[in-house]
Parts: sequence; C-alpha cells; structure tokens
Amino acid sequence: MQWHWNWGLWALAAVLVFWSIGAYNRVMLLRNEIARAFAQLDDALTRRFAQGDLLLERLRERLPSEQASLDALAAAQVEARAATQAVRVRPHAADPVATLAVAAAVHGAALTRLVSLVEHHAELSIEPDLAGAVDELKMIERQRAFSRQVFNQAVEAYNAAIRQFPTRVLMSFVGFSEARSL
Repeated sequence: MQWHWNWGLWALAAVLVFWSIGAYNRVMLLRNEIARAFAQLDDALTRRFAQGDLLLERLRERLPSEQASLDALAAAQVEARAATQAVRVRPHAADPVATLAVAAAVHGAALTRLVSLVEHHAELSIEPDLAGAVDELKMIERQRAFSRQVFNQAVEAYNAAIRQFPTRVLMSFVGFSEARSL
C-alpha cells in the first residue's frame, strides 16, 4: 500500500510542477504581449511628440500672444517624454504607466489647445504647412487611440490570468503583480 501512495504523491508533484511551468509561461507570454503592445503605442507617442515639436517651432513667432499655451505644451512634452521613457523599461509596471497616463492626458490637453488656436486663427488655418501638421497630428491621435486600446486589452488579459485561481497563488511566489492600463 505504501508503494501506491508514493507513486500517487510523485504523480501529484509532477502535475503541480508541470502546471506551474505552464502557468508561468502563459503569464510571461501575456507580459511580453504588453511590451509588444506598448511598442506600438510608443511609436504613436513618439510621432505625437515630433508633431508637437513641429507645431511649437512653427507657432512661436506666429502666436506671440499665446506664449503661455506654447510653454505649457513644451513642458507637457518634456514630462510625457520622460514618462514614456520610464514605461519603455517596464511596460507591465503599474507606477510608471500611471505616471504616463497623467502626463499623456496633460500633453493631449495642451496639444488640443494648440490645435484649437490654429483652427480659430483664419490666417493660420489656411497655411499649408500648419494645416498639414494639424491633419497629421489628428491622424496620429487616431492611431494612438487604437494603440492605447490594444495596450489596455493586453493588460486586461495579463491581469485576468494572474487573478485566476490557482495561478494567483503561484504568481505571489514568483513576484508578478497587476499591470495598469492607460
């Protein structure tokens, strides 16, 4: 009888080990998917920063009365770039993503203000270089919104996986924590 219990315990241990390896690999794949999704979002954010720089350069002399808005965008770009850099290192970490969410919202508001200024100044809205830059920025915003949605879906899939029992028990030993969406 002792012999059957030993085999049963070995079989149970083997099942637990293989299940643990499978669960770990699944979570790692989902975490890597977050990184891939952030790479797409990072590309859109980088292009958004470039358009912001272009608009700042072209509008500094043309809108001297709006220097506060231009300075606000410049400061928001610095903050958003720094936050983006922090997330590049660990896109699954909650704190840098939370900082990026705030910085991206402030940056988006500053860009929206600038685009609104361009559109409400008739002499600026008919200039081809400014109209083209605004149109490009609007296209980038649509792509950024889509990339953000893909990132958030990857985060939700990862979080759902580490919340499931019994994976939740294993993840507490391995040190994985929930990711944050944007």
